[in-house]
Amino acid sequence: MSDDTALSPPSASPSPAPMSAATDAAKTAASVAAAVGGTASPPPSIDTLQVFVRVAELASFTQAAQSLGLPKASASTAVQRLEASLGTRLFHRTTRRVQLTQDGQACYERCKDLLADLDDMQTMFQPAASGLRGRLRVDMPMRVAHDIVVPRLPEFLAAHPGLELELSSTDRRVDLVREGFDCVLRVGPLSDSSLVARPLGAMEMANLASAGYLAAFGTPQSLEDLAQHRLIQYATTLGQRCPGFEWCDASGATRFEPMAGALTVSDSGAYTAACLAGLGIVQVPRHGFEAEVLDARLIEVLPQFRPAPMQVHLLYAHRRQLPRRVQAFMQWLADLMAARLLPLSSASSAPAS
Repeated sequence: MSDDTALSPPSASPSPAPMSAATDAAKTAASVAAAVGGTASPPPSIDTLQVFVRVAELASFTQAAQSLGLPKASASTAVQRLEASLGTRLFHRTTRRVQLTQDGQACYERCKDLLADLDDMQTMFQPAASGLRGRLRVDMPMRVAHDIVVPRLPEFLAAHPGLELELSSTDRRVDLVREGFDCVLRVGPLSDSSLVARPLGAMEMANLASAGYLAAFGTPQSLEDLAQHRLIQYATTLGQRCPGFEWCDASGATRFEPMAGALTVSDSGAYTAACLAGLGIVQVPRHGFEAEVLDARLIEVLPQFRPAPMQVHLLYAHRRQLPRRVQAFMQWLADLMAARLLPLSSASSAPAS
């Protein structure tokens, strides 16, 4: 968060007329050129910067134009004007893809900050009772969205009727910056990146199997018994080799027991459906499966050999100041998840997601 500096106006000088957010932002837009070492005269317009950012996020002039309600030619012309103004190429263009150049990436990051500052400036003097405004784009695992977040969204959106929420619920690892997400809820190991990670807690894990599967194959009582059982394998990318049944020993170290399995899936919905169909054992966060366990459709096995809890983080791009709508949504989501997560001090030291 940027520092605030208190300024005292000269006592004898008349107060200047307030500058509109758009005028101030237009002047600030000239700073975009500094990010890529170019010169901007005249400075690019806010509309031009918005088009550029959308093209960068979607990697497509056609999709960017459609999302903004513009002809494709207008989006292409706006980016060409920006490149001419800055004196540098911002995209590598081929017949199949549109990709940011190194200067384009620097310009994109500066533009995102600039547009966020403009958005915040336009709302900073609105009374709190008026609510927040603007678009929010967020991503989270499918099961979290379906079971936890969506059922509670009406109260959040009722408190902020001026917000427009774009919710992506996918099990793949989205590119937060390139795809234009404001924040991402991630469960599992974090890869090294320049993103800011806000830890929320950890999800307790469980080993589950259907009643029908256990009736057919028996209930395992030890790790040795797993040789006679099947593991439904989960892989974010098909073709990856599953190391086996994961468990956490007394020292907190993660270990694996090799297991056979006839099915590998890359989707949490299919993972759950396969378990309910009796195709094997799954290892999942306990949240969201309470109903299936309560009515005995799914039964926990080997509770003494659970995987380590999976850490949960909110990820967002490093910026001088997050828009208020992003801060508000992240705090609401953190509060919503708190009751379902173990405190980090209680969780194992195993990798987080």
